[in-house]
Amino acid sequence: MSDLLAGAYLAKGTIGNVGMSGAPVATFSLVVVPSQNSVSGTVVITQAISGPDSYIVVPVTGKIYATGLGNVTKVVSLQGQYVHSVPPPAIGSFLANFDAHLAIDNAWNGKGGFTYYQHQVENVPVAAINSLVESN
Repeated sequence: MSDLLAGAYLAKGTIGNVGMSGAPVATFSLVVVPSQNSVSGTVVITQAISGPDSYIVVPVTGKIYATGLGNVTKVVSLQGQYVHSVPPPAIGSFLANFDAHLAIDNAWNGKGGFTYYQHQVENVPVAAINSLVESN
């Protein structure tokens, strides 16, 4: 079993216009297993507006493939579902879909987009978050 996870690594980053007021941003934390072309983890969508879509946590799975196309060395697809609650005066909740697509370099920087309940964000930056903590 451990051979199947050989070469696995953690990828963290954002999809979206970070710093743009009101823009939805998806922050991802993914375990990547290149030998299996698989990714899995969590995406957190935040938006600086009030309402049911201002903070969403989505468990995701997906695929990663090498491209061999210049600066775009990898393409990644993510899918997941989350519970969407209907705001008052309506009552109820349902499972809503989340999808994302990334065209990135080896450092996990590039372009991408994502969709979630009645929202579509396209052609936005994908930026890696350096998860290494250096101590002095």
